[in-house]
Amino acid sequence: MTVSTHADAVPSHSALRAAGLGLLVLFAAGCSSIVGKATQRLADNLGSAVLNADDPSTVRDGLPAYLLLLDGLLEGDPENVGTLLAAANLNGAYAGNFTGSDAARAQRLAAKALAYAKRATCLEEDALCATLEGNPDDFAAALKGVGDERIGLMYGLAAAWAGYIQANRDDWGAVADLPKVEALLQRVVAIDANHDGGLPLVYLGVLNSLRPEAVGGKPELGKAYFQQAIDASEGRNLYAKTLMAEFHARLVFDQALHDRLLNEVLAADPKAPRYTLMNTLAQVRAKALLESGKDYF
Repeated sequence: MTVSTHADAVPSHSALRAAGLGLLVLFAAGCSSIVGKATQRLADNLGSAVLNADDPSTVRDGLPAYLLLLDGLLEGDPENVGTLLAAANLNGAYAGNFTGSDAARAQRLAAKALAYAKRATCLEEDALCATLEGNPDDFAAALKGVGDERIGLMYGLAAAWAGYIQANRDDWGAVADLPKVEALLQRVVAIDANHDGGLPLVYLGVLNSLRPEAVGGKPELGKAYFQQAIDASEGRNLYAKTLMAEFHARLVFDQALHDRLLNEVLAADPKAPRYTLMNTLAQVRAKALLESGKDYF
């Protein structure tokens, strides 16, 4: 999902773009995974500062320098799994949230993010690596052999892959890999439903709310995932409510739920530890959804 960093911009409502929702927050978690005592404190502090920022434009303008720093670190240590995942998360975050209408740039950064995540996967999990380009059934079978301790690796791969699909949503070859992304997310949730504040649950909420029940969608399951995500953050993640309104409530034409959720988002204080930036963006999106909802319902 591309979220504009300009306050007066109207966010896109494309379903596959929204599948990449969590990318903006994911990169900060990845920042702290960089190995090395000299950079650890800087990485941790930067991640916290970004998540707690209330000015998306400042984040947009400042992050490219850190993206280049990660690329430089990988030049000297190309098999550092922690740095690979951090670079995957940051490139995906920037591609999904700060490239605006520049589709070609978003695609380049998303492809780079996925390449980094796949490299990390192949360094850690040979069997899963061998199925990355194969069919979903073989991938799911290999995924069962990955240990629970690899939750960060699985989540990083899922996020980067969702971002790549988002940036290439008109490419049916890319979209065909959605079952692999869902399998990764389900595995993460099975290990820890509250991982990263419940963001994997938000992904699953969107994925299960893309189609009506009559054509294979699972709107009630999507609703349950969204509610789990809201509960996981104790209500602090306002984006879970915003996307629940946009994808579930609109899918089932429940205007009362739609408007209630969005009004709750707009009435809430966006400042919350590690959620402020996402909440600020969620309120921009909620305002646009309330306005467009007058014509939708």
